[in-house]
Amino acid sequence: MGSVFLVLTQNPKPRTRNNPATTVERTPALDPFSIPRSVAAPRLTRGHLIMAAVVITLGYFLIWPVLLLLINSFNAANDWFVEPRRWGTDHWVNAFNRPGLFKSLGNSLLIWALSVVVSFPIGVTIAWILARTRIPFSRTLEFLFWISYMIPALPTTIAWITLLDPDIGMINVALKGLFGLEHGPFNIFSVPGIVWANLMGHGISIKVMLLTPAFRNMDSTLEEAARVGGASNLRTVFKVTLPLMVSPMILVLALQLLRIFQSFETEYLLGLPFEFYVYSTKIYALVRDAVPNYGEATVLASVTLLIIALIIPLQRWILERRRYTTISGSFRPGLIDLRAWNYVSFGVIASLLMLLTIGPLAILVLGSFMERIGYFALGFTLDNWRFVLSDPVFVKSLRTTLILAMSAALMSPLIFSVLAYLLVRTRLPGRSALDLMIWSAGAIPGILAGLGLLWVFIDTPGLNFLFGTIWALIIVVILQGKTTGVNIMKGVLVQVGSDMEEAARVSGAGWLRTYFQIWLPLLMPTLILLGVMNFVSAAGATGSIILLASRETMTLSLMALELSTPAVNNREAASIVSIFIILFTVTGAVLVRYFGRRFGVHHDMQPSAVGRR
Repeated sequence: MGSVFLVLTQNPKPRTRNNPATTVERTPALDPFSIPRSVAAPRLTRGHLIMAAVVITLGYFLIWPVLLLLINSFNAANDWFVEPRRWGTDHWVNAFNRPGLFKSLGNSLLIWALSVVVSFPIGVTIAWILARTRIPFSRTLEFLFWISYMIPALPTTIAWITLLDPDIGMINVALKGLFGLEHGPFNIFSVPGIVWANLMGHGISIKVMLLTPAFRNMDSTLEEAARVGGASNLRTVFKVTLPLMVSPMILVLALQLLRIFQSFETEYLLGLPFEFYVYSTKIYALVRDAVPNYGEATVLASVTLLIIALIIPLQRWILERRRYTTISGSFRPGLIDLRAWNYVSFGVIASLLMLLTIGPLAILVLGSFMERIGYFALGFTLDNWRFVLSDPVFVKSLRTTLILAMSAALMSPLIFSVLAYLLVRTRLPGRSALDLMIWSAGAIPGILAGLGLLWVFIDTPGLNFLFGTIWALIIVVILQGKTTGVNIMKGVLVQVGSDMEEAARVSGAGWLRTYFQIWLPLLMPTLILLGVMNFVSAAGATGSIILLASRETMTLSLMALELSTPAVNNREAASIVSIFIILFTVTGAVLVRYFGRRFGVHHDMQPSAVGRR
């Protein structure tokens, strides 16, 4: 296809240069060889060097830690820091013989499955109500689900412990006093309690966030046709709306597949009292034991990686099977009037949002002023606040959290925009490998990524000084939102035309100058949005940094986690620290709302004047 053919049509018997009378008969078989052909030699440009540097650097911090986990699982030495390496399968044998080690993987699958079975129908129903009905304040309710998602799981879990602890939980204490019960009816330290805390954390809100825009952007033509045909609103939903929304729902379910192994803090706080371990809490227990068992922890991590390696192709296969177009040129928005049920739905959703947002914050504030959580007779005090605010660890944790959050907010958007630019706006070799690397690394749970980086910092000469320092945590928080951030930037870059970039190139600007003078101003709203999202994510990071942090690099989330454990059991102080975490995240949510004002579809759209006479 790319070959060049020269056709001789005017004189099949050309004369030679030396003797015009002499003619040479050319055969078709010899013609191609008689024509000199120039082959352009590959030219190494600055772009190739930049792409190579990006792939190598990201590969070192994203992929090499994973490979190092697999390699170290065969290091049979008992003490990895003292004994020389001795290769063998001893740790694998011990891991299979240790009771409960691989059961933790099954527990992870159990918690995920129960959470999805409950949260998915609820999320679909709420998304349909917010997007397809005339429920009052639908946009405000949708925004409150965004806020609930941005509140980290740790403060929410601590709030529900304060309410549902079987002995001193506020609800259980009130019910025992009201009905004369010997034991409280609720126990948050159980499998149903873990599932409930996950639902009240991000289980419901993430599905509402992802599905509501898809329902809102759906064309209402077929729904109107069904109603004209005599179908009720309920029948229309099941026969028309939901079948049309199968693709987005499968997409959301596929995205949730990779969350099987993501959770840590909820399972750690609620599972530890009754010795219920999921894979992430089991790895943490093995590594932070009095005698650290790195070998079996690495084996468990390796098995988890193998399972994830099977999940990633399944997810990509699901995503590539269907089209996800929801708006076409004949788009017609429309809303359903549920009449009295509009207000019933509003009341139910508003009550749920109280449990997801205002409720946890109110409980944490109340508990922070109690002499002892659950014992109202002891009265209230300000001593807890004095203790926390004067604690040097709190001051240090606050400073570390601000440094991490600001570093992620400033650096992550710039790095992600450069990666997206290389993937979308260049034709450099290695783009497919870079894209696959970003997607694959996004599937690695935070606790695994932290364990892998732990070995990178320890094993690499010249990098072991990073272990236990804030620089190690900065690297983690900058890169932890890579998959979401890069793909958001890719979507924006695809939508922006290339005429201004081409004009800059014609004027002699290189790609680096073009990027900073043309693209950055165009991308600034999205960069600010990503910056705020990464600020919130870094402020609440727990599982991804817990194995790399030290006493000198304690963050607010790690401090709250430590205060809530049975060994310390200072829930009043943990409530105060959690309040500060929520203030960080809610502030971030408000900024996202301000900078990310939607330009999407509005259901009060008027017909366009185009074509009117």
